[in-house]
Amino acid sequence: MKRQSQKDKELADNARLLRASRAWHREQKEQVLAGPYGAVLNELFRMLKNLSCVQPTQLIGMTRAINWSEIDYPTRLTVIHEINREICKLREQRGLDPISDPLPGARDNVFRIIRTIINATPPREKIRS
Repeated sequence: MKRQSQKDKELADNARLLRASRAWHREQKEQVLAGPYGAVLNELFRMLKNLSCVQPTQLIGMTRAINWSEIDYPTRLTVIHEINREICKLREQRGLDPISDPLPGARDNVFRIIRTIINATPPREKIRS
């Protein structure tokens, strides 16, 4: 009986941590959209919300259209997380593994192409006054 209660405690702890993680990521996304880059990233997040209706080339094109040198690193991390989350969710809905990275030498998948685009340019240093 004690073993079951320990297992139940672990499951409850894991569920609590998952809820906290999701809440934290939701806050990060809300801060990004309310921040100085919100206007630029709003369309990208809209595309992610409707990912099943978006062609991969459209998502890559939208990502290339953004001037990533103007966007700070924490914001980039939030964007990469959201892209990863939405692609994984779409893959699972279609009965696929959530993550399927290509083998070395094979053509990159959409997520890896987008991550490369986002990280290709270092954020511009802010001049302190």
